[in-house]
Amino acid sequence: MAFLTVMLLTACDSTRPQDAAPASAADLVLMGGNVVTVDADFPRAQAIAVQGSTILAVGSDRDLQGLIGANTQVIQLKGRTVIPGLIEGHGHYLGLGRAQQILDLNQAEKFTDIVNQVGVAVDAAQPDEWVFGRGWHQDKWTLGDETLVDGVPVNQTLNNVSADNPVLLGHASGHAAYVNDAALAAAGITAQTPDPPGGTIVRDKLGRATGLLRETAQRLVQDAVAQYQLSLGEDELRRQIDEQVYLAGKVALAHGVTSFHDAGVDFATIDYFRQLEAEERLPIRLYAMVRGESNAEMGAKLADYFMPLEGNDFLTVRSIKRQIDGALGAHGAWLLKPYADLSGDYGLVLEPVEDIEETSRLAIEHGYQVNTHAIGTRANREVLDLYQRQWEAAGLDGRDLRWRIEHAQHIHPDDIPRFGQMGVIAAIQGVHCTSDGPWIPRRLGLARTEQTSYRWRDLIDSGARINNGTDAPVEAINPFVSLQASVDRVMADGQAFFPAQAMTREEALHSYTLGNAYSAFEDMHKGSITPGKLADLVVVDRDLMTVPANQIGGTQVEMTLVGGQIRYQR
Repeated sequence: MAFLTVMLLTACDSTRPQDAAPASAADLVLMGGNVVTVDADFPRAQAIAVQGSTILAVGSDRDLQGLIGANTQVIQLKGRTVIPGLIEGHGHYLGLGRAQQILDLNQAEKFTDIVNQVGVAVDAAQPDEWVFGRGWHQDKWTLGDETLVDGVPVNQTLNNVSADNPVLLGHASGHAAYVNDAALAAAGITAQTPDPPGGTIVRDKLGRATGLLRETAQRLVQDAVAQYQLSLGEDELRRQIDEQVYLAGKVALAHGVTSFHDAGVDFATIDYFRQLEAEERLPIRLYAMVRGESNAEMGAKLADYFMPLEGNDFLTVRSIKRQIDGALGAHGAWLLKPYADLSGDYGLVLEPVEDIEETSRLAIEHGYQVNTHAIGTRANREVLDLYQRQWEAAGLDGRDLRWRIEHAQHIHPDDIPRFGQMGVIAAIQGVHCTSDGPWIPRRLGLARTEQTSYRWRDLIDSGARINNGTDAPVEAINPFVSLQASVDRVMADGQAFFPAQAMTREEALHSYTLGNAYSAFEDMHKGSITPGKLADLVVVDRDLMTVPANQIGGTQVEMTLVGGQIRYQR
């Protein structure tokens, strides 16, 4: 683990702008580049000067020549492009690290591919050791002669290759899981086990659990997993989570991500992040949303955990994450009309509206932002209504609160203008559009898909603010693939998903930088290459504003700087 220790101990620059000694010379100057600032007052430049952790000056090579002193590090960009540090607008930081420790099922083209991966893992496992994986999606498979229930094979072939080792495989969306009989037994799931609120134990015609667990039904197995993990011992668990921090930071920095909106961690995890920040061991900046705590617990503790961005901070806490529905792929999105491929089913309500309403009241009391997961048309409407009720009851202008709807994927046309009118931020993930596009019409029908799905142009034109991300590890943490999807909406089959709803390049880059900074109350500190802001910068191999749209996704990161320190170099 020596490599991990070295990386984590050098992962943070604790110097703050107010601590830097006044000096005419810069610590670092990047020259001879194509600087895309995302600053409307000064959109293009050649050079950037950095002092301490902040940007000292932006301009031409000639303008900044006078800031180069005897001890100034000078980087010759040789025409390469510099953009602001990219901000992941919605992801799961430890989950991203965890995804690199388990089976990667994203590339499976058929169900037997997954069975084979599990079989290899079982051969290498100890008796009774759990096997974990993530990333499967039934709509991306070519199916053979498997017996299907709800579009997913029953787990018999999985049982054949893993009779004794429990297997837990997470859906790409995170909103369903697939398990073998050994895992069902470990969880105590029998023919008599009822469906939990907001979840489904999918069963065949004889009432036998097929192995597919939708939404909150996954928690039945997670309790058994928690017991297994406790058996590994505290030292091993700490080693695993420390490695997750390292692995997530490593892949984020390699893709130009300098800040990460972590969409849901409990107070114990925030305490862990606090310790890492104090020890200068956080590789990138985290904007952590409080999640998984009761309203009573939040009422008692929110005041103690309020941490807005100050100086060269690497941890910010000032928001709460809630979740009203599930995912469309798992038939968990809450719709106004039934699914086209699941007669009479409107989706699932994962957390009661009344409970989220109380969270919203607590958020107003303690000055927190509310970020609610809503994917389906009914879910988006319910959240907009809920926000409006809370603001009116408190006598507040909600536009100042910057509350968000996470995902905002399928919105009834009547509700689209409400985002801009109310000041609710649509926290979207561009890559979800092109990833999900091929199968959405099967869930909604073509007409409803066109009317409600991924209506970014309509949102922007009606005055809504957009932020952007990947929902990593649901999708790979590659902002350039998501930026390309935002601009061209071209799916894997080469067809564009209702391209009239695309963003411009400028809008897309803004959504990944200044837009994400705004949605975290950090736009005065980051999001553009502007003097006085944090020196979070990315050097890339092409100009995102001019290359053909289909080449944006192939962008390579040459260098990533966080607070003026080079954290990644290709």
